[in-house]
Amino acid sequence: MIRNEVEYKSTVRRVQEQAERLMQQVAELKSTGLTKDQIKRVTDPVRSFHEQLKEEIESYERLKRGEFDELQNLSGFGELLVAVRIAKGVTQRELAKRLGVSESQVSRDERNEYHGITIDRANRILEALDVEITTEVSSLGRSRRPRLVRS
Repeated sequence: MIRNEVEYKSTVRRVQEQAERLMQQVAELKSTGLTKDQIKRVTDPVRSFHEQLKEEIESYERLKRGEFDELQNLSGFGELLVAVRIAKGVTQRELAKRLGVSESQVSRDERNEYHGITIDRANRILEALDVEITTEVSSLGRSRRPRLVRS
């Protein structure tokens, strides 16, 4: 996951350089007389990695536009916190300042996707980013629905 503008710009540059190298590699392989299938087998791993990087770029660009994936059962909550920061246009340095922690602490937390974060800490981060998250409970089975008990 791309977490900041420096990583974003670096990844964009890397994808461009990789595309050029791939084209050169294909040309070199063609000159050796390999078939299209053989060239494909040789270049598939590079193409796969290239596509993965492009997806990360697209994901970061979606986050900057404020487009989020739906969260289920809090899986990916740490990733959501990073996404919200990106969407709000807040740098790791700015968030650290708002939280009263070091920038390296925010960087480390985000790299670990806030694994093991407390609810209190998550609330402080959300407040620092000036966002509110709402939840919805769905798919409760009949036996699990709250019942009114009369005495």
